Amino acid sequence: VQLQASGGGLVQAGGSLRLSCAASGIAFSSYTLAWFRQAPGKEREFVATISWSDRSTYYTDSVKGRFTISRVNAKNTVYLQMNSLKPEDTATYYCAAATQFAIPPTTYNYWGQGTQVTVSS
Repeated sequence: VQLQASGGGLVQAGGSLRLSCAASGIAFSSYTLAWFRQAPGKEREFVATISWSDRSTYYTDSVKGRFTISRVNAKNTVYLQMNSLKPEDTATYYCAAATQFAIPPTTYNYWGQGTQVTVSS
């Protein structure tokens, strides 16, 4: 099983980035997919998730209205469109896959390697 995250980079505050996560080795369409992030010295935190069934989505409050999670099952890929980025969004972003629609990181079975997002003020 492999989750390969990409799309991170350096962007100015107010800018946009789109993260991608390509999965292999799992029945992608049967998994809930999520994005988490971890800033230096902080715990990993939930960002957004999208279900495998009805494509329900859920976001942490700090990104609502700015970030959008989506998936294309035919490409085994989940995306995170990030707009109006803020310096506090700076973190390493991880994609993850789970068999349940849930928030706690311990729920997720598989993890990507992370992609760095840095937002300058």
